Amino acid sequence: MTEEDVQHYKIIFLGDQYVGKSSILNRFYQDKFEQDYQATIGLDFHSKNVEINNTTIRLLLYDTAGQEKFKSLIPMYIRDANIIIVVYDISNKDSFIHTEHWVNETKDLKRDDAIFVLVGNKIDLEDKRAVTTKEAEEFSTQKGFLFHEVSAKTGEEVQELFTSVIFPEMARKYNIGDEDEEAKKEQEGENKGKVVLNNNEGNAKKKGGCCGGGKGKKEKVEQTASEEAE
Repeated sequence: MTEEDVQHYKIIFLGDQYVGKSSILNRFYQDKFEQDYQATIGLDFHSKNVEINNTTIRLLLYDTAGQEKFKSLIPMYIRDANIIIVVYDISNKDSFIHTEHWVNETKDLKRDDAIFVLVGNKIDLEDKRAVTTKEAEEFSTQKGFLFHEVSAKTGEEVQELFTSVIFPEMARKYNIGDEDEEAKKEQEGENKGKVVLNNNEGNAKKKGGCCGGGKGKKEKVEQTASEEAE
């Protein structure tokens, strides 16, 4: 498979400033965590090749700024995204309340073809939890979002967010590594070396266009290449 054959899927991270969008992306992208991150200005971009159902795809990872002055740009960023991830901080109730705004931004675009995910970050701060798992699950179910909690700092559940939550949904929604397609390829391989003849092939014209949709019954004869030679 050449680089041109690899399908691209755009993932965009939304949420308030300081909820850890960049940290989640960086933990997934290169399994690193930086204690002191500079705030994202406008948009940051990375790409990563992964395998889903033995099929290589490229993820285009977009990290957006959480500052108020950049919010007007969000519709432009998400209009062609395949996966939209809204992040909040489980130790910051306001960041969870503000997810309503981010969710509404995505729903206003009526993107039925996209995958939506709500992610609670900083579960390493369990003793400071201000948002219960239950209320976040109920909110995500109400809005039609998938849901998962992670810690970008420790790495806990970050890879699982993708491998156990996002990738299976991508495989289902976008038919990545579709089993029917694999079966079709296997069948085509089994039929190699066989020649299918049609007893009307000698006719100058066929009724019904290219597919031979005439009323007369056609006989099909399978003949192997060796038989044809005889």
